[in-house]
Amino acid sequence: MLPDRFQALLPQRLDMLRRATGLPVVFGGALTSGRELLLSSFQGTHGTSLHGLRVGTGRGLGGTAIAMGTAVRVNDYASTRAITHEFDQMVVVNERLTSVFAYPVTVRGTVTGVLYGAVRGQTTVGDRAIRMAGAIAQGFAQDLDMPSIHTQAALRELAEVAKLVGDPVLRERLRKVHQNLGGEPPVSVPSGLTPRELDTLRLAAVGASNREIAAELGLSTETVKAYLRGAMRKLGVHNRTAAVHAARSTGAL
Repeated sequence: MLPDRFQALLPQRLDMLRRATGLPVVFGGALTSGRELLLSSFQGTHGTSLHGLRVGTGRGLGGTAIAMGTAVRVNDYASTRAITHEFDQMVVVNERLTSVFAYPVTVRGTVTGVLYGAVRGQTTVGDRAIRMAGAIAQGFAQDLDMPSIHTQAALRELAEVAKLVGDPVLRERLRKVHQNLGGEPPVSVPSGLTPRELDTLRLAAVGASNREIAAELGLSTETVKAYLRGAMRKLGVHNRTAAVHAARSTGAL
């Protein structure tokens, strides 16, 4: 079900990526059960040559990102020797893409899909775009790792049923089933960080400036500063770097 959930959430994440980075072209896809990347969602492409393209591990830019488990960027797709070139017809000739990056979305150590960003012409994809893509990929992975609303409701009901069972052996069996289905209580955040404070810290963790965080979240820079101050106060630290480390230590990031 994870590829289906990835595909459902992907258009929104690509829209977020395009707005946050200002890149004219973004696209992506999920890995199939056969561990092939299937490109399925696109913004800013000229035609359909990339639609439905299957990319094997280690092939092209996306396949290289999957194999390495990290972002890969090329400044001139056509001439780079860092990747294989079986997709040049679609990427270079049809879409005229020059500088391109591929950022893997990793859930529990396994790459589940890839986000791409690209430009045409003489400009290149900058470090800021990579940082923003990293924050979006991280948030995407966290959303994918969360049980669906229906699953959460079922797990809560199972936990309540287990409490009512008088037989201690059966109650323990139900507890183990609940745990195996992912029903352990979510990691608590003693600091009481709000979702917006966590979003702000997540972007700060990848080096985004207050202005970049504001652009990504649709806030003013003063509001971003307020969220950071609130997070630092709750975490008992005095700077954003320490706040990021403290939030990570709680399991919030």
